[in-house]
Amino acid sequence: MKLSTKGRYAVMALVDLAAHAEGQPVTLAEIAERQQISLSYLEQLFAKMRRAGLVTAIRGPGGGYLLAHSAKQTRIADIILAVDEPIRATRCTPGQPIGCRGNQSRCMTHDLWEELGNQIYLYLSSVSVADVVEGRVGPRSHAAAAE
Repeated sequence: MKLSTKGRYAVMALVDLAAHAEGQPVTLAEIAERQQISLSYLEQLFAKMRRAGLVTAIRGPGGGYLLAHSAKQTRIADIILAVDEPIRATRCTPGQPIGCRGNQSRCMTHDLWEELGNQIYLYLSSVSVADVVEGRVGPRSHAAAAE
C-alpha cells in the first residue's frame, strides 16, 4: 500500500496547524512555507478538510484555519479519508463480491491484503494529531516509554 502525497500532505499540514495555532488561526501560507508544500495544493486539501468538519476557516485580517476539534480528538485516519485517500491494500473495490482479476475472481491473497488494509485503518484511527505533535508515535515514543 502506498499513501499518496494527498494523504501525507494533509496529515503534515494538520499536525503543523495543531503545533503552531496556540489558539490563533494559522494561514495556509505559513503552513506551506514551513512544510514546503504548494499553497494551491494546500488550498485544495483544506477545502476538503473543511467540508469534512476537521478545520474551521476564519476570514478577514488575522484569519486562517483552526482545528474544528481538539488535536486529541482529531484522528489521522479521519484526515486521510477527508481528502479522499482510500486506506486499503487491495486492487478490488471494498464491499464488492467480484475481484480485480480478469475473470472477476479474487486472487488467493485477497484476504491477506484486505486485512492489512483493515489493520492500517485501525492503527491510523488510534493515533491522534496530538500524539504526533507530542512525539508519542514511532521509535521516539518507544524509547521514552522505556525510560
